[in-house]
Amino acid sequence: MSLNNERLQKVIAQSGVTSRRKAEQLIVDGRVRVNGEIVKKLGTKVNKNDLIEVDHVPIVKEDLVYYLVYKPRRFISSVKDDRGRKIVTELVPDVDERVFPVGRLDYDTSGLILLTNDGELAQLLMHPSHQIDKVYVAKIKGIPPKSAFTLFKKGILSKGELLKAKQVRLLSANKQKNNSVIEITLHEGKNRQVRRMFEEIDFPVLKLKRERYSFLDLTGLQPGDYRELTKQEVQRLKDDALEDN
Repeated sequence: MSLNNERLQKVIAQSGVTSRRKAEQLIVDGRVRVNGEIVKKLGTKVNKNDLIEVDHVPIVKEDLVYYLVYKPRRFISSVKDDRGRKIVTELVPDVDERVFPVGRLDYDTSGLILLTNDGELAQLLMHPSHQIDKVYVAKIKGIPPKSAFTLFKKGILSKGELLKAKQVRLLSANKQKNNSVIEITLHEGKNRQVRRMFEEIDFPVLKLKRERYSFLDLTGLQPGDYRELTKQEVQRLKDDALEDN
């Protein structure tokens, strides 16, 4: 990681300690020292020769890394779990850097998730104003009418939240088994959003997978596999997040 008069909170986030937003709170709370002195001013500039400590522990100036992971079901999208369940970072055992997931996939949802130690990019991708396409394929009980898809695009109320889909389309329907496969594209990333939307119209989700995130997909990967993103892919992600939608 190149440090040349960078803002302190950015350097902390890039070290993989925490997100940029949480790094700012650490600074405000007086938990960050630069060259032995507590720094509470946001925007303080540091360079590669400065000793930066969080809670008296020097941060490791890691290179920024970016991984695309095919998350299987029954993994938590977190870096730890108090209940002892498997966590998504366990899927990248050969990665030395302290990576964390960008957003989350539910415990019982499989598919594409990004891991990185770049807190700035993670915040950029997850910010509500940056409309990243997230494409899911859901196997559901029943065959919903086309009017349900129109409703999803207009927005459906669930527990006081208005949940919207950008696009919805029927991929297949099996009248004999009374189930169907639906592709749904979201810009939002609200908790259990796809499942909640279908629950509201009484068509419960049987199986859910995220097939695509922005332009990235799972080509060539099996559940549990991962690969490193190229420099071109990382730059394209940044461009997509900043693009006006």
